[in-house]
Formats: sequence, structure tokens, C-alpha cells
Amino acid sequence: MTFDMNISHDWDLTPKQAIALQKELAAKVEQRDRLPPGGRRALKHIAGLDVAFEDGGKVTRGAVVVLRMADLETVAEAVARRPTSLPYIPGLLSFREVPVLLDALALLDLDIPPDILMCDGHDLAHPRRFGIACHLGLLTGLPAIGVAKSRLTGHHDEPGSEKGDWAALVDTPKGGGWAERIGTVLRTRAGVRPVYVSTGHRVSLKTSLALTLRCTGRYRLPEPVRLADKLSKAD
Repeated sequence: MTFDMNISHDWDLTPKQAIALQKELAAKVEQRDRLPPGGRRALKHIAGLDVAFEDGGKVTRGAVVVLRMADLETVAEAVARRPTSLPYIPGLLSFREVPVLLDALALLDLDIPPDILMCDGHDLAHPRRFGIACHLGLLTGLPAIGVAKSRLTGHHDEPGSEKGDWAALVDTPKGGGWAERIGTVLRTRAGVRPVYVSTGHRVSLKTSLALTLRCTGRYRLPEPVRLADKLSKAD
């Protein structure tokens, strides 16, 4: 599959340079829906993306699984590998993981890109409002959503216990001031730990939440992320 890179940048950066770039690029993230004509009901394909590590962390493995929205059946998948180039640095995971995910997207046997990306990770729910789906969405120009298994920043009340119950994830500036809504804490199965949903790029938080629920079946994680996680760890 080929797609036009929306923007590009150097990947050989120090942590200080990467943080500065995050702050610069965060201003370019679009938090409104820019979906195909017809909105979310017209989406045909959604891609789930996740990353794992092999050989004691020396190899980064990126996985992408494309599902048909109508029935959540897999229509394409791809795995790419790269030597791990960065250590684990909290808040800078996208610089470690996005390059191999771009490789995996390029390997997909599809004529056109998927309509939307769903990444395992944080997005606006990030200390600098620039997590992995923001980064990947901005580079590719594709709408992107983040669904994370745990909280990175912000605070929230506990959502109700039933599927579909949610609570706002908010963050308050260190110096005080108005709390900012940065995501949604969503219960995807009754009595099961919630997930953290946030917008990545060109998708509103309302749509991010609706699509996460639409893609969730018997498991805690929505199918695109669950299958990408499984593929990233497969032998």
C-alpha cells in the first residue's frame, strides 16, 4: 500500500529535541471529524496498530490489522521489524514505535489506505498532548484514535460498572486553572477494568468513543487493537 506522507521529520533526535518537536507538532493536531463523506457510518475499513519487542528488546515489531467495519472481519494484515533505535523513555514512545508502524502500513496488500487508524496507546491524553495516534495520524494524514489500557496522565472518577458507562478524563495545569478534557474512561465490558480513549487526529472525542464501542465485542479491548496486539506478539 502506498500513501502520501502528510509531513515528515528527522528521527535521529535527542530527548530534548523530541520533546520540542512534540510541542511543535501538537499544535497541528485536528480534533474535529475529517472522515469520508457520510461520516462514521460511511467508514469501510479500520486499522488496528500495536508494537511489541523481540530478541530481548533489540528488535521492534510493528503490527497492523485491517478490519471491515460492517462485520469486523480481517481483510489484511502486515508485520514489520526494525532494530530498536531508542530506549524506553516515558512520554516519547511514539519516536520509538511510529517508524516501524509506518513500515507495517506500507506492507499492507491494499489499493487504498484504511479509513481510520486505532492505535494501542495514548494521544491527547498525553503530558504534551501528542501521543502515538496524534503522531501517526499527523504523519499519514489519516484520522486516528488512541485506546490505552492504563492511564498516563490526568484524573477521573470511576465510570459505572456496565458496558458503555464512561467518565471524563481531565487534566489540570500544574499552576492551577481550568481542567482540560483530554479523553474518556470507557467501560467496554461489565465489571471489567475500563480503557482510556482519546482522539489522535482528525477525529472528535465523541466519534472516538462511538467507534471504540462499535468495535468492541466479547473482549475488553476493541477488536482492531486486540487483534493488532495479538499479531504483534505472535511467534
